[in-house]
Amino acid sequence: MGSSKDADAWMGASQPYLAARPAGERDAWSAEAAAHGRRGGQRLLAVEEVDPPADVRTFLRIGRGEKVVVRRRLILLDDEPVELADSYYPLHIARGTALAERGKIPGGAVTLLHSLGHTPAGDPLEDVAASAATPYQCNALGLLVGAPVLVLTRFTSSIVGEPIEVSVMTMTRHLQYQRKQGI
Repeated sequence: MGSSKDADAWMGASQPYLAARPAGERDAWSAEAAAHGRRGGQRLLAVEEVDPPADVRTFLRIGRGEKVVVRRRLILLDDEPVELADSYYPLHIARGTALAERGKIPGGAVTLLHSLGHTPAGDPLEDVAASAATPYQCNALGLLVGAPVLVLTRFTSSIVGEPIEVSVMTMTRHLQYQRKQGI
């Protein structure tokens, strides 16, 4: 994103992204951006069944050759692309639900997962890494070749320990996260 990094930095937390939203309430990203006087949005790029990357397969306990559903989104801040987000779900959870359909999910995927009996635990494993943007990421995010990106991978289990989602978020903005107290 071409604007000042300071204007795009604020303290965030994972927990709002793991909680079901009340009916009619906006998704967590839109609410977070609005709380900072900004406009958050997203564009759904694809919903498809794919062979997952190795780390996703391992976490979701998916065997080689087994497919998962991925929802690929372009995340926007004030109508400018700031992140690519790919969320992976096991077929036994996603197939036959709105997770596997092209379209917006009211309240977001976490709200749907909760309604299906897969309530996310509030303490996901999060892995953060920096890398050079791929040509696809450069094109989607409007970056120069070789630009740095931050990749946050969130591994989410249900409150009963079942792996339910892996989200890989490739972002251009400054990231500050606050963990729950005591962690």
